[in-house]
Amino acid sequence: MSKAWEHYHHAARHHERAAYHFNEAAKYDEGEEHEKAAHHAYLAHGHNQHAIHHDVEAAKLHAEHCDSLATSASEQTEKKKSAA
Repeated sequence: MSKAWEHYHHAARHHERAAYHFNEAAKYDEGEEHEKAAHHAYLAHGHNQHAIHHDVEAAKLHAEHCDSLATSASEQTEKKKSAA
């Protein structure tokens, strides 16, 4: 698995965990258990931050990969033009 896909995978898992904790926070808040709600909201925020980090890293790696493909394709085009 490429590094970019590893980051996408980790981001997805952190997004899932964040969603779980946001839902738990909402349940506890509705039941007026504000300490537990705050704890789950805090955990959700942490997972959300980790997910964002992995999203950014995956995007960087993906962009680098696309740039290298575009560069190699343009180099091949230039070689064909100069050979003709």
